Amino acid sequence: MFTDQRLRRLKWACRRGMLELDVLFLPFVEEAFSQLDDHQQEVFERLLTCDDPDLFAWVMGHQQCDDPELAAMVSTIVNRVKV
Repeated sequence: MFTDQRLRRLKWACRRGMLELDVLFLPFVEEAFSQLDDHQQEVFERLLTCDDPDLFAWVMGHQQCDDPELAAMVSTIVNRVKV
């Protein structure tokens, strides 16, 4: 379970160096993060430790993430935006 403090840190981590990532991650946390199970929340938190160029390539579909859990989370985020 995420405490308020941990959630605030997570939102801060969503502020990236690329606007394209900012507009994906922060709304995702604010609108969909609470609907994830505990494991998925941990995976999302781990995703935010990745480098921006990698995240951008995965989100845009230019590359496939080698980690299946991270790839699934990227897919969840991208599919949410497409809806």
